[in-house]
Amino acid sequence: MLFAGTPFELDRLMLVRILMAAVLIAVMLLAFRSPRLVPRGLQNIAEIGLVFVREQICEEVLGKKSGRKYFPLIATIFFTVLFLNFSSVVPFLNVSSNARVGMPLVLAVIAYITFNWVGIRKYGLWKYIRSSIVVPNVPIALHVLLIPIEFISTFILRPFTLTVRLMANMLSGHIMLVLFFSATQFFLFDAASWMKVFSPFSLIAGIGFTLFELLVIFLQAYVFALLTAVYIGLAQHADSH
Repeated sequence: MLFAGTPFELDRLMLVRILMAAVLIAVMLLAFRSPRLVPRGLQNIAEIGLVFVREQICEEVLGKKSGRKYFPLIATIFFTVLFLNFSSVVPFLNVSSNARVGMPLVLAVIAYITFNWVGIRKYGLWKYIRSSIVVPNVPIALHVLLIPIEFISTFILRPFTLTVRLMANMLSGHIMLVLFFSATQFFLFDAASWMKVFSPFSLIAGIGFTLFELLVIFLQAYVFALLTAVYIGLAQHADSH
């Protein structure tokens, strides 16, 4: 642990977070240090990722004009989640810094502030809140039930679900990988000789779950970025609730 006992104390998970953020910055700088009209190598890979976020998330959800406007924010969220998640399958790191609440909460707060700012800027505070929580064309009596539900759903649960979904998925994946590979080590080195026969099965299961975790890493980045875009779109069209 670095700087122990000071306000700048850093544990292992925070160091992994800093490392992966530095890797992300380095990758992007290297990819676009000398951009070519016809990309190749690292630039080509980076551009494929950026085009995917722009076309399949931003423009797909928000349209071309708004999609391009909020593309920098959504792309930053996507690649931050992706790289911080990726450390969970990197040897000697073996943990996603998104498996602890801090970073998912920061990203969720950024998304929360952004979509509310978009709605307030367009409609004003009172009209935005009213448009977001009042469901039109329903009996007046139902508003007593629906308004609290819509308020909690829009202004309380969204950042909570963004945070918990990312953290819980990465934490559970980390725990499963630890269990499989710890079981392999136990069967090989600590268990009775007759139990060593189980080590290949736990190893295969660990490798298989690692491949599955790669899919989860991408999906969690995609879902977080997609929901951010969806919430921005809902704020932009709050009056058509």
